[in-house]
Amino acid sequence: DRYPTAPLLCDPPPFLSFTMLRTPSLAKTLRSIPKHNLSVLLSQQRAFSTAPVTVAIAGATGAVGQELLELLDERKFPLKNLKLLASARSAGKQIPFKGENLTVEELTEDSFSDVDIAFFSAGGSQSKEFGPAAGKAGCLVIDNSSAFRMDPKCPLVVPEVNAEAIPDAEDSMIIANPNCSTIIMNTVVWPLHQKANCKRVVVSTYQAASGAGAQAMAELEQQAKDWVAGDPITQDIFGRQYIWNLFSHNSPIEETGYNEEEMKMVKETKKIFSAPDIAVTATCIRVPVLRAHCEAINVTLESPMHEDEALEILSKSPGVTVVDDRENNKFPEPLDASGKDDILVGRMRRDLSQPEGYGLEFFVAGDQIRKGAALNAVQIAEEVLENYPTLLKKL
Repeated sequence: DRYPTAPLLCDPPPFLSFTMLRTPSLAKTLRSIPKHNLSVLLSQQRAFSTAPVTVAIAGATGAVGQELLELLDERKFPLKNLKLLASARSAGKQIPFKGENLTVEELTEDSFSDVDIAFFSAGGSQSKEFGPAAGKAGCLVIDNSSAFRMDPKCPLVVPEVNAEAIPDAEDSMIIANPNCSTIIMNTVVWPLHQKANCKRVVVSTYQAASGAGAQAMAELEQQAKDWVAGDPITQDIFGRQYIWNLFSHNSPIEETGYNEEEMKMVKETKKIFSAPDIAVTATCIRVPVLRAHCEAINVTLESPMHEDEALEILSKSPGVTVVDDRENNKFPEPLDASGKDDILVGRMRRDLSQPEGYGLEFFVAGDQIRKGAALNAVQIAEEVLENYPTLLKKL
């Protein structure tokens, strides 16, 4: 293995937050650890500074909503009460959670009077309709849609990158979860940017069915069955054959020729990095994979960096696991990333078309439902509980 996993030199502390990781003295200590896997640390028991809170999930019956439920249980999130919200047609459904069956309630403006934190994953229109009402009721909204990402009153947060932006939600009471492809890219690019200042990022994405929801995942599976059986290929979601095919991302094309997904990556990265001058260009493609996105990333650096130094930095970065084994041709793959918290990164090499040290090429894979959506949202909520509890008006 080009960069083998090394053991921790010391026992990890019981809890580390992303804000703590940016403390210079602690960061220096962590740099002495050959392999620091923050996901392992964060899955341990936490000591939150607040009392248990009431949480709502808007869009509880969808793929991200189901992942949120799993993560709240897995990460021992301090729940006082849990409300599951969805459209009227889903109201009354029973969803199992921690040995109980919870009844889904209809999402209305009155759903949040007793809620401290609401995870929204019900689509942009639902977020726009009910998110501000929840905020006015004193409920902190963590929204997974694109509705508020570029709103200057709503922080756009990847906890490994800019957790310190969370208090900017004081007035709006809404924190935006970035686009899944943006999260996956920024989690890996940010540590390199901190060291060498990325002037330009060129990214090509290979995006899984999960990005279009549970129905798209089901259709991909159905198309495989149709193909094996020799039946007509079901094409209800994308209107085309998905299996054995790939195609430009299914978002509207703008006048520039870029689609909306590509422009999300461009605009969101500038906001998250607080770097309006960083140049970003993207090409986003759907591929017949169930739930993990991959991205080929090229960066142009202001300061030179050797590929081995880049791997060393990434091996100690929160939310990242290096998979870079040239001898055995083992690099990030969507199957390996599925169900994992960390973003996998590998294929690290010098960009031969740029002056030596000033360009790097690498490949990443990340679970779109998990870190690309649900996990990032839960990590934001954990940061609020640990470091910004005054945002929770009802405690």
